[in-house]
Amino acid sequence: MITLIALVAFVALGWALVFFAIPLIQSIGAWAALWVLLLAFGALAPWLAVLGLLVLLALAACAIPAVRMRWLSAPVMRYMNETLPPMSATEREAIEAGEPWWEAELFSGRPDWRRLLEFDYTELSERERRFLDEEVETVCEMTNDWQADFELKDLPEEVWRYLRDNRFFAMLIDEAHGGLGFSAYAQSAVVTKLATRSVSLAVTVMVPNSLGPGELLLKYGTEAQKAQWLPGLVSGREIPCFGLTGPEVGSDATALPDTGVVCHGDHEGERVLGLRLNFSKRWITLAPVATVIGLAFRMSDPDGLIDPDKRDYGISCALIPANTRGVSIGRRHYPSGAFMNGPILGRDVFVPLDHLIGGVAMAGQGWRMLVECLSAGRGISLPALATAAGQGTYRSVGAYARIRRQFRLPIGRFEGVQEALARIAGKTYLLEASRALTASAVDHLTPSVVTTIAKYHMTELMRQVINDGMDVMSGRAVQLGPRNPIGLSYKVVPVAITVEGANILTRSLMIFGQGAMRCHPFLLKEMRAAADQDLAGFDRLLSAHIGTALNRAARSFTFALFGANLARSPLKGPTARHFQAIERLSASLFVVADLAMASLGGELKRREKLSARLGDVLSQLYLATAALKHYHARQRASEVDEDERLHLDWAVQHCLHAAGEALEGFIRNHPSRALAALLRLLVFPRGNPYQPPSDRLGGRLAALSIERSEFRERLTWLTFRSKRGDDPATQLERAFALCLEIEPAYERLLKAVAKGEVAGATLIEQLRDGTSKRVISEEEARRIEAFDAERFEALLTDDFDPAYIAGDYQSENLGQQLANTLSRQRVD
Repeated sequence: MITLIALVAFVALGWALVFFAIPLIQSIGAWAALWVLLLAFGALAPWLAVLGLLVLLALAACAIPAVRMRWLSAPVMRYMNETLPPMSATEREAIEAGEPWWEAELFSGRPDWRRLLEFDYTELSERERRFLDEEVETVCEMTNDWQADFELKDLPEEVWRYLRDNRFFAMLIDEAHGGLGFSAYAQSAVVTKLATRSVSLAVTVMVPNSLGPGELLLKYGTEAQKAQWLPGLVSGREIPCFGLTGPEVGSDATALPDTGVVCHGDHEGERVLGLRLNFSKRWITLAPVATVIGLAFRMSDPDGLIDPDKRDYGISCALIPANTRGVSIGRRHYPSGAFMNGPILGRDVFVPLDHLIGGVAMAGQGWRMLVECLSAGRGISLPALATAAGQGTYRSVGAYARIRRQFRLPIGRFEGVQEALARIAGKTYLLEASRALTASAVDHLTPSVVTTIAKYHMTELMRQVINDGMDVMSGRAVQLGPRNPIGLSYKVVPVAITVEGANILTRSLMIFGQGAMRCHPFLLKEMRAAADQDLAGFDRLLSAHIGTALNRAARSFTFALFGANLARSPLKGPTARHFQAIERLSASLFVVADLAMASLGGELKRREKLSARLGDVLSQLYLATAALKHYHARQRASEVDEDERLHLDWAVQHCLHAAGEALEGFIRNHPSRALAALLRLLVFPRGNPYQPPSDRLGGRLAALSIERSEFRERLTWLTFRSKRGDDPATQLERAFALCLEIEPAYERLLKAVAKGEVAGATLIEQLRDGTSKRVISEEEARRIEAFDAERFEALLTDDFDPAYIAGDYQSENLGQQLANTLSRQRVD
């Protein structure tokens, strides 16, 4: 028994030293003290005394740098140099671009919660809020999405003019250069509101304000280039586009076949040193109407005309007028929407060297420039489109589910429909929370990993929300036309899924592939030290790495075995359990990722399904913490209520379940069964505890989505509300409001009809009989009749003259057509 007690004492001490991250020297002292104490009291069996002494000697050896470097660090450094694939220049630039931020804390296994909770959201300035309430409202009211998409295949000229005159294309250009100088958060809000009206309108505005000439000029352009181009971009006289992708180049943008060769040529009557460009670009938004083209290409100087010692410069960026000789532009693609998109071709296009963005000094820096500027598209524009889809779908589908009846009940009362409504509500909350946090992060720094996470997961949430909305609205959403509030959004979902890096490759190659390097506290530094043969530096990093890994393994196992309640929470109250669960999964992620990289090395990069799952864990933790940040920021502003807490609970539980499933899938599919068993012991010794949100919680969210509330208005605050009576969302909202007002009397009437207490083949007859029998009052009858007319109109789908469908848009007036449809169907 005494030997067992001694063994338990050693195990407990070892666990405490590792769990509490006690420094090595103190750990040696504590272990030696326990060994001597137990030996003195005769509590150690010979085998245990020898084992304890061996552990003590091993710890002492690790504390001696010379011994540690010879027997541990040097072999590990050789292994790393032999097994890890060499990193290309473009890979290095992509990894080093931007800054690690909150995602690094989540990856660390022990996040510093203060960094999240003390982070300040960007606040809209008075000027930004006024623009959102006035100019954005005006252009939304001017835009008819159906007309733009189906009839014109373009925005009307008056909308283009309004966008130019009011500097919509210059939101990111600072006031010093005549632009609006809006924050990233404000740009996100503007694009979100525009997209709730028309995705084509939003895309037209967001492209000049994301990856393109404007941002590249501001960050890297010479003063002469800024003076030449920014005034035209501000006024709208110049419409920019950026040519990156092509027939052979999509997500692998580093494989550019487009070339720029340094040579002499004629320009405006003079012989100058410049670039001869040959390129073929595809899928370029705004290309058909662009007047200035940002261009990415591979630059070479075979004759050493710039620098005799340099021939290959790599990816570079130039700015060229669209009317430059040799440039072919103007034809269109048709990417499921009315926004301008098309190809750009260039054959033997000659431009002077001063067309390089940033001048010759920035030659070869194009990939870094592009990766850093991608944060706008990934962190602002595409998340804004996704959030718009969530907010618009939430309002329209919720209203529809309340006024649409089957079997004498609103369809929103059916549990099957409630499943979809709950997902729409919870994911819309996630979208708004992630939009606010990510856009605010772009205002403070140049994040790279979180914007990639936001791009992939928010556009996937967009797809899921709209799909659920289509299921609920069913035939009402399938029939395209001016009455359909979500059909055109459904049609353009693949655009968001594809641009700024195809989602499949974003998930499988970028999030973890880039995130592991940028977020890991030691790995990238260790790789650099190993490549430089800096053994002393490598040894310091490896020692710290091993200590951190042991600590995270102990934390992961302890939290998994005894419950996440042992983990820290920065706050008390109902959200504490969410913080604790995230801390537990953060420790597990570090352990799993560390062992995966150690066991698979460079092979992990090729095992995309495994690395994608690790990226999913990091991503879901980010989304969950975005929801927590959103909730507590509103709490400080005294804007939260029980409705919001329910949505927070659903969102976090959804994310934790997804993260748990991803970890489970990684462990189950790891090629080494022995290592998989070890990982399961450290991560899920009692099984995966993370379950999806309960039916009860989902039912409460669904019930809230078909009611009017302050929370509904807060959640959908960026949704455009048209004042036009024929707007489909307005029609649904009007019928929804009337339904909530008159529904008690309406229910009494319907129940009386069902029981046979009120007679009548039509609603009018039933109303007359109901009033005569005092089931309802005369006033209630009038209001029910008014509601039923609004309800019926809001439920109608469009039908068209065949000539109109064939392209004769003058064959009928749509307004009259809608009136005819209403009249005809009421008679039927």
